[in-house]
Amino acid sequence: METERPDLGAMVMRLGRRLIAMEEPILARHGVTMWAYVVLTGLRDSPTRTQAALAQSIGADKTRLIPILDDLQKRGLIEREPDPADRRARLLGLTAAGTELHRAIQAEIRVAEAGLLKDVDGDAFVAALRALS
Repeated sequence: METERPDLGAMVMRLGRRLIAMEEPILARHGVTMWAYVVLTGLRDSPTRTQAALAQSIGADKTRLIPILDDLQKRGLIEREPDPADRRARLLGLTAAGTELHRAIQAEIRVAEAGLLKDVDGDAFVAALRALS
């Protein structure tokens, strides 16, 4: 075992910073912040959620999430409706425009990721990340 390599945490943090730096210009071209993209992804993965459930699943404070949701709703990218089971809660979902925007952003991110992974076995790397996370 190699003892002089950086710790996994240090390498993952550097990779995380590199990925964020790679994604930020893509998001900016689409007029979306990183947190807005995280919200769109969360709603894509689970289409109808309460604001509280979404906040918990993406690791965001629900009070800090409200301005992001307001902006996405104003732009016609998400819908917020009262929950019939609890009118104090709001159900969230992507609109067709939100789904289309998310797909466009993700397609560009995948192209950038492919460039990053060109010198490694990308499938094995992604499989290892899934297993470890």
